[in-house]
Amino acid sequence: MSDPVLRLRGIEKTYHAGKPSEIRVLRGADLSLGAGEIVALVAPSGAGKSTLLHIAGLLDVPSAGSVEIGGQEMSGRGDRRRTRVRREDVGFVYQFHHLLPEFSALENVMLPQLANGVARGAARARAMGLLEQVGVVARAAHRPADMSGGEQQRVAFCRALANAPRLLLADEPTGNLDPATADQVFAALMRLARETGLAALIATHNLELAARMDRCVRLQEGVLVAV
Repeated sequence: MSDPVLRLRGIEKTYHAGKPSEIRVLRGADLSLGAGEIVALVAPSGAGKSTLLHIAGLLDVPSAGSVEIGGQEMSGRGDRRRTRVRREDVGFVYQFHHLLPEFSALENVMLPQLANGVARGAARARAMGLLEQVGVVARAAHRPADMSGGEQQRVAFCRALANAPRLLLADEPTGNLDPATADQVFAALMRLARETGLAALIATHNLELAARMDRCVRLQEGVLVAV
């Protein structure tokens, strides 16, 4: 059996708000995600969802516990190695799209590839293919300000998948959209994830969307429990 794409073991995170005060956000969270598996992460606001995603995506380090991506133990790795794994193997999507406003949709999806050394022609071809898959290829030349919220978020998904990561982490990716648009955007995300076979951990307040994923875990008092 192949290694999980993501494995979290005993993840703890404590923030020190000034001696002797401390805030324990995560208290031993465990999770494994396999290739092609889409998992919903639900929890109340302030429970630590974003913290968990940042640790899983190597944007933050745990106070204790281990993070493995593609079978690679990342604890103790230097910044250069962590940055490389994050750039090549992890894609991020947030509630707000964070597209670069001065660039077109096509350019926003090309840029991560160019930064990773992909030739311009190949980067353009992959970007156009991704935009077509989520139904916004007609907006390829438009800048974010000229697109709807749903279109912008679909472009953000394409950008997150531009470098063909193994793992997608999404933090309330439809939370800023109306229900109908959220459903369209979520369907596009699910289709992309299924077609590319990546592992995805998607934080959401929307229990209806969570029920459409392969399984659901809840962050409860700092640990992950099956729903």
